[in-house]
Amino acid sequence: MGLTKALRWSWVGALGLMLGCGGVDERGLDPTVEPGSTDAKVTAPSPSLEAAPALNLHDDGRVQGTPPVAPAPVSFQPGFHQALRETGYIGSLTTYRLRLPLGRAGSRVRVTFRSGDGALTLKRATVAKAGADGALASTPVTLSFNGQPGFTTNARTLVTSDPVAFPVEFGDEVALSFELTGAMGQSLIKAFPGSYARTGSYATTQTALGGQAWEYALAVATVDVEGTPGRAFVTIGDSITEGYYDTRNDTRNAWSFLVQKELGVPVVNSGVSGQGFWDANIQLPQEVLAMQGVTDCIVLLGTNDLASDGITVAKLEQRMNQLFDQLQPRCRLWVSTLLPKEKSNYGDYEVVKAQRVEFNAWIRTQTRAEVIDLEAVMRQPGNVHLFLDGLEVDGIHPSVEGHRVMAQEVVRVLKARGGL
Repeated sequence: MGLTKALRWSWVGALGLMLGCGGVDERGLDPTVEPGSTDAKVTAPSPSLEAAPALNLHDDGRVQGTPPVAPAPVSFQPGFHQALRETGYIGSLTTYRLRLPLGRAGSRVRVTFRSGDGALTLKRATVAKAGADGALASTPVTLSFNGQPGFTTNARTLVTSDPVAFPVEFGDEVALSFELTGAMGQSLIKAFPGSYARTGSYATTQTALGGQAWEYALAVATVDVEGTPGRAFVTIGDSITEGYYDTRNDTRNAWSFLVQKELGVPVVNSGVSGQGFWDANIQLPQEVLAMQGVTDCIVLLGTNDLASDGITVAKLEQRMNQLFDQLQPRCRLWVSTLLPKEKSNYGDYEVVKAQRVEFNAWIRTQTRAEVIDLEAVMRQPGNVHLFLDGLEVDGIHPSVEGHRVMAQEVVRVLKARGGL
């Protein structure tokens, strides 16, 4: 008999003596020793010997091996998102370094890029923690795409990187650096201060990138983070949701980001300046439904449709229901009333006012989505068409303070009805 086999028999023999001598109570425990303690001195086996597996007892005294501990479940869910409806084009190889806030913690990330209205070639991309003035605060980690350092893709496509080990915490700001040419999906408004662009190949440069400030969201549609599964929201709307309040904005002031910061869960932004129901329904599969792990959808949409092209309130309701039809299999639905509108840049303002009041009344009574009544916290008590003082910038868009008030109400409703 070999030494290892003899050791195993000695363990089992000793255990059998214990069972036969009445020194163990009905639960398989020594009644004279408190659980978790021992009076015996244990000597670890020599490294050259095979250690016997840990043994447990069933209630009936049978020996079982220690069951394996299942790893905690993990999944990819979005920590950042932008719809990127517009197109930017660059003819010579250029490095962009976007500073992006993340709303999710985890150990791995993957990045989805979106091309614009033409072919896009990405040569190289890295991810790192963001430092000051366009510098990196950690060593850049190179992304790959099906094992390759880059890709070429056609117009209006999504290309997702391979997952890469890159631990992040909720609220971290990362620097996505990528070298590319061609047509890139882009936002219409500037909302990402601390981002830069420089002609040439600099994705791995750790010092300040230099070049010029670049504040549009560009090419990076989604950053997914692999971590413990949980609630993940996406907001769908127009410039009010995207975060427009000035010629230069900051996505960190948008109501969706403020909700994310307060709740500690992802609330990613799929707002598109100028969007209405018609284009939202067409673009939804690529801009929203392509994301994995979204559990809740918040819709604030319809302001740009009021009094446009002879549209009726019945048509607005139909198009909202079409949006719900696409979203409902994927997420829990939340819908907001439309904010006050003090003027109209296009349609007849009297028609705009009448349609907005009627449409909001329908939103409050429909039963497909939970209602968040943002009009109620933004309007003047004596006039439903006017904002409270200080909550708007141009009679249509909320101010920074207006976004804060909106976020407070969204948080209140989500906590009250959403189990957060």
